[in-house]
Amino acid sequence: MSGDIDAMDRRILMVLQRQGRITNADLSEQVNLSPSACHRRVQRLEADGIIRDYVALLDPRKLGRMSIVFVEITLRAQADDILDAFEKQVARVPDVLECHLMAGSADYILKVLARDTEDFARIHRQHLSRLPGVAQMQSSFSLRTVFKTTAIDL
Repeated sequence: MSGDIDAMDRRILMVLQRQGRITNADLSEQVNLSPSACHRRVQRLEADGIIRDYVALLDPRKLGRMSIVFVEITLRAQADDILDAFEKQVARVPDVLECHLMAGSADYILKVLARDTEDFARIHRQHLSRLPGVAQMQSSFSLRTVFKTTAIDL
């Protein structure tokens, strides 16, 4: 972590990770800092890119997205043009939540959100099977999310 972040910044960040809509007045009270000083610190953390965004975290199940599928992808080769073409195209697939370049047996791992197995078959047929440079794909369906967080331990 950057040397510019002190204990007060960490306290602010811990609260904001769990309560992104908290008012500055409530945040300053929770971290025991004046509202103006708290506001300046949050602005600096935003300007430095430490706070990247504020988002609403949606419940996929309440939106009918019941299946999380992890897809391991192996490319034909790892030349820069193949990697670039794959990454550019996979970023356009609306059902892919995450794409990670990996070290290990697979070149990439995707996290895909689908309504059910039929919906995943559609995603596979219309999008994943058309990704450039793919030699092999292996899909694993999550049975249950045991633990999930977006908070980074500070």
